[in-house]
Amino acid sequence: MTGKGGTGKTTVAGALALALAAGGNRILLVEVEARQGLAQLFDTPPLPYVETKLAANQGGDVIGLAVDPEAAMLDYLEMFYSIKRGGSVLRRMGAIDFVTTLAPGLRDVLLTGKVKEAVTRQRAGTQIFDAVVLDAPPTGRITQFLQATNEVAGLAKFGPIHKQSVGVSTLLHSPQTVVHLVTLLEEMPVQETMDASSELLAAGYHLGRIIVNRARPELVGAGLLTPSGMVDEQLLGAGLAEAGLDAALAPALAREVSDYASRQQVQQQAERTLAEADRPITRLPELSPPMDLGNLFELAAALDVQEWV
Repeated sequence: MTGKGGTGKTTVAGALALALAAGGNRILLVEVEARQGLAQLFDTPPLPYVETKLAANQGGDVIGLAVDPEAAMLDYLEMFYSIKRGGSVLRRMGAIDFVTTLAPGLRDVLLTGKVKEAVTRQRAGTQIFDAVVLDAPPTGRITQFLQATNEVAGLAKFGPIHKQSVGVSTLLHSPQTVVHLVTLLEEMPVQETMDASSELLAAGYHLGRIIVNRARPELVGAGLLTPSGMVDEQLLGAGLAEAGLDAALAPALAREVSDYASRQQVQQQAERTLAEADRPITRLPELSPPMDLGNLFELAAALDVQEWV
């Protein structure tokens, strides 16, 4: 799940995980940006680097994981080089920070590598998780984030790092991985969505849905507007009088309705632009803040993931 900052991608990722959990599924919800956004969303203490149950839905569970690059590197050293105590020494020396800063692409490989491990993990021949939802970096960085494995694989021609990078890249480019884009019906988020859509397709990734978050209902009919796009005060006043209300309210109410109509027109133009991406579009309602678990379940129901398959 990706989207421009402020569009609510973390919220939508959480709602998607809840929706997928319904019916007894076990879903892993992962964040990689060290913001503890999942803890805030599900109203829990900050998540440690361990899989933690966040919520249940109709017999299914949402398990949260906040991936830390340093801890992921220690996992990597232990998994591929059997270095455990040595990894702790590297941490104290600051060597891990040095390596991930020197090779920022390696940091992203470590993060996506942890996701791959969760996707492929099995117990008695059965996948541990029915699905993994990744709250990924924003649209401005998503392609670079996903492509980091290709770059590192090209630099390391052989050995565990090369093998891990190739494995992650293969998973990310496979039909098993789908990138969904979250946007608002505003000019800049829509433009970033369109740009990211083109970049991801060009890089060989599979796109899923465009999720329009906080969509306002269309309340102002064209018959209430003048040719200039303003509200007809006389018509509005007559309607107020007919409803038994004070017609003197018409000027102030007209300004409010005109503002809403203007916002509505921006939304309509944004939707026309999004249609050019030729992707299925899901609209989520605008809910009153602050976002709580009840709101999250409401959004999960609105996603109707049965239609996504």
